[in-house]
Amino acid sequence: MVVTLLLISLLAFLAFQIVPGDPTSKLLGNDYTPERAQALRHEMGLDRNVFVRYWDWLTGFVTGDMGVSYNYGMGVDKVMEGKGAVTAALSLMAWLTVIAVSVPLGITLARFQGGRLDRVCVAMNQVFMAIPPFFLGILFTYVFGLVLKLFVPGGFISPKESFWGFLGYLIFPALAIAIPKAAMVTKLLRSSIIGQMGQDYVRTAYSRGNSRWSVIRGHVLRNAVLPVVTFLAMTLADIVAGSIIVEQVFALPGLGRLLLASIGNRDYPVVQCIVVIIAFIVVFMNYLADVVTQYIDPRIRLG
Repeated sequence: MVVTLLLISLLAFLAFQIVPGDPTSKLLGNDYTPERAQALRHEMGLDRNVFVRYWDWLTGFVTGDMGVSYNYGMGVDKVMEGKGAVTAALSLMAWLTVIAVSVPLGITLARFQGGRLDRVCVAMNQVFMAIPPFFLGILFTYVFGLVLKLFVPGGFISPKESFWGFLGYLIFPALAIAIPKAAMVTKLLRSSIIGQMGQDYVRTAYSRGNSRWSVIRGHVLRNAVLPVVTFLAMTLADIVAGSIIVEQVFALPGLGRLLLASIGNRDYPVVQCIVVIIAFIVVFMNYLADVVTQYIDPRIRLG
């Protein structure tokens, strides 16, 4: 994990040194001259060796100093204050929705494989998997916001004002993110259960007089859920990264909007910090999936 995060942080830092655009031109605006730009670069330390600057940034980051924002002139941690909580709440709500919908539905479809419910849901799954979250967000904003007036588009409620109002405003953004992911998890779990149903241990369980439901619940599900656990971990990481666009659609003041604004303003300290945070979530969730998988299946741990 540490080596991966170090490599990602180095690549992110180097990438922002070679992309077109100079932060001094944004900061100086109409007052830009080559002489003033050079003086500002020296003041900001941008004329130093790139690896020296990376080392200074890295040592500061691991000790809690995330650097100073070019655009806001304050610490990156102050700029991000409160925004991480919005993205975290949105991502967690979407992820829990994925689990709450996909796991029971996947088990039910596998139990009644080939039935009318199974055929209808499989067809709907294909449709939901193909719809991008930002498009669902636009539909929800129009239908539930402008037509049915269940919420006010752009009327974000801070958790300091009303915690329940804050969670209520996140419902539709979370659904926009969760529906395509829930369709994917449902399909994966259904296929995994059906694949396990053809194994020898299942035929043995049937020969002992067990019903299809008791076989799925008592024997199949523990084995079938292993690939789903890994996929759910990757799904959470993907939800965090994918919330960037959805936050724009619903005007949520989270890390996604801050990231896009910082990229446009060439505010590289803020961008680098958010990229490393997202990378950490991706790496950590994959690590956690490995741990949970070994806990579920002792054969993996003992092997």
